[in-house]
Amino acid sequence: MIQIGEINRLRILRDTDPGLFLGDNEDNEVLLPNRYVPANFQIDDFIDVFVYLDNEERLVAVTDTPYIQRGEFALLRCNAVNEFGAFLDWGMLKELFCPFKEQAYKMKKGGWYLVHCYLDEKTDRLVASSKTNRFLDNSDLSVALYDEVDLIVSHPSDIGMNVIINKQHLGLVFSGDIFKDLSVGDQLKGFVKKIRPGNKIDISLAQIGYRNIEPSAQALLELITDHNGFLDITDKSSPETIKSVAQMSKKSFKKAVGSLYKQRLIRLESNGIYLSSKN
Repeated sequence: MIQIGEINRLRILRDTDPGLFLGDNEDNEVLLPNRYVPANFQIDDFIDVFVYLDNEERLVAVTDTPYIQRGEFALLRCNAVNEFGAFLDWGMLKELFCPFKEQAYKMKKGGWYLVHCYLDEKTDRLVASSKTNRFLDNSDLSVALYDEVDLIVSHPSDIGMNVIINKQHLGLVFSGDIFKDLSVGDQLKGFVKKIRPGNKIDISLAQIGYRNIEPSAQALLELITDHNGFLDITDKSSPETIKSVAQMSKKSFKKAVGSLYKQRLIRLESNGIYLSSKN
């Protein structure tokens, strides 16, 4: 079956004046217009194409890869707004439409918005929505405590930053666990720190507990090396200073220092941390 809004691997069936007709194994066909036809091809070759409705509402295949596909989230720029809604740049000739009813906040030309792309089953049109939370579901979790997960930064809250987990669930990184600048649309790794009643998921940007010691120690060792073997912070430095210099909490910093010290990779002085002579 040809999937609208996704990359399809289809077979070249025949060459015609308007372009190549492609097909799947269920006898469905779609046109690849001449502007997308590769310089070299043979009938029965397979080709990867993106399928959607063009400006004339015809099903069409293209070799362009959009910034977002059906079922995905992405940060997109608003190119225009009219009386019906907003039109977003997603890397295709036909812009992605976001109706007013699907806008969490009224979109403005030139603004950037995190959206979800879905298929309007009544029209077969791909549509964007900035009401991203409604496409997330925490009722049946696919993650467990301490799992490494893929994150997309969604929107700020009074207590931290909301994140999309594995394109499925909603999570929260508390302000106290944020040690670097985060912007809406950023994609990064994280770890499940806690699952609270109601399947609310707390996320850490660093590994949890003892799992965090070695990665933090390695990061600190690299930081000291990058600063010519000396870092002018100690365990008596303020949490704010440690966060600014080492991009980690004071607790993680102390664990990292302890790990490196036990391995005799550093020596501790009153004015800071030095690489040991064995380095």
